[in-house]
Amino acid sequence: MTNFDGCQIPNVPKISDGPAPSADQSWIKRIKRILAVPWNYHVKPWMRRRYYASILKDGDSPAQVAAKQFAPAVPFEQGDWVRVRSFEEIQSTLDPFKELKGCAFLPYMAEYCGTKQRVFRVMRFFLDERDYKRKKVRGVILLENVFCTGTPAFGECDRSCLLFWREEWLEKV
Repeated sequence: MTNFDGCQIPNVPKISDGPAPSADQSWIKRIKRILAVPWNYHVKPWMRRRYYASILKDGDSPAQVAAKQFAPAVPFEQGDWVRVRSFEEIQSTLDPFKELKGCAFLPYMAEYCGTKQRVFRVMRFFLDERDYKRKKVRGVILLENVFCTGTPAFGECDRSCLLFWREEWLEKV
């Protein structure tokens, strides 16, 4: 896809004034930033393939069993009120990479556990900014006013992206 008329995403690199100085220049943070790309694009996918190949022959993992029991009976809709499950319930659905079906549960998402939230949108598609491809998704929910504020490796971010929540992590109120 080369026609991005009506979308600002491809212009993001052009509107920036360059890299922002980091407030924390510890050597550990610098190493994490340097290793982020090779880790996320090469090492982690290899580890994930090995892990899933090993559990295929053993049947469902405990995390997959827990996720199946939390699957909603009735699909979520925009405007529904939901309760974010407890941290322990969510943690029981995560694989060793802190993910459920490819959706990461980030450390700062734990602050929303046990809270009542409203469904902003049930996702069907999203634009993956890494490769500018439109991707289909199932079982991912966006909650109103639940935003990302940055990452531990890269620091604070003012973009305020909505966090992706798996439907298994939520229950209707």
